Amino acid sequence: MWAKIMKERFHAKDPRSWWLRFHTQTAGCSLTAQQPYNNIVRTALEALAAVLGGTQSLHTNSLDEVLALPTEEAATIALRTQQIIAEESGTANTIDPLGGSYFVEALTNQMEEEAFGIIQKIDDMGGMLNAIEKNFPQKEIADSAYHYQKQIDEEKRVVVGLNKYVTDEALPVEILEIDEALEKLQIEKTHRIKNERDNKQAKACLEKLGEACAGNENVMPCIVEAAKAYATLQEMCDVFRSAFGEYRDPGIY
Repeated sequence: MWAKIMKERFHAKDPRSWWLRFHTQTAGCSLTAQQPYNNIVRTALEALAAVLGGTQSLHTNSLDEVLALPTEEAATIALRTQQIIAEESGTANTIDPLGGSYFVEALTNQMEEEAFGIIQKIDDMGGMLNAIEKNFPQKEIADSAYHYQKQIDEEKRVVVGLNKYVTDEALPVEILEIDEALEKLQIEKTHRIKNERDNKQAKACLEKLGEACAGNENVMPCIVEAAKAYATLQEMCDVFRSAFGEYRDPGIY
């Protein structure tokens, strides 16, 4: 389907340009703090949907990510979810398990039509930069979030354990606690690296990165060289802030 879209709409001639390689991460917004073990099931369904859709790369969220950084146990369950789908479900044995499904094809056509409608709106605004300046994408995101939450509040969208099948009993979930001593240790390591590195080289790399930002040069090689010179992420981000300014969400609702 996607190859046909690319060929017809963009007149692509190289079959490799028809490929749609994509990464999938299960939906963080679907995780709930209430009855968090339900998140294992949600993640499994979303991961299976991604595999059925042909994803080439997959990240599965941990059950406790809505509460804190994942524990090792929760991260292992998320990994095992992928492995069970890959090794036990048989889904990966077929190139396109849902190929020929009228329902899936109809949804694909609908999604394509709506997506190109949004792209056309952005083109009519003069491109994405102009659209951002007009707060178009920000408003679309805010409207979508509002609509989603309103559906939950009005119980038009069921979220198990949140607005239906609710229980007062809280299931115990282990929360990852980060030792505060690690913060001090990391700061000390950063100071040591800054003292031991070739600061002249690091400064030169950061200046070169700034020059690339100021022009039309690809900044990625400069970032790689700066990282090899042990320039920190903070230092590189400072260069970006100096060159491009700092974006502040306008809070459009």
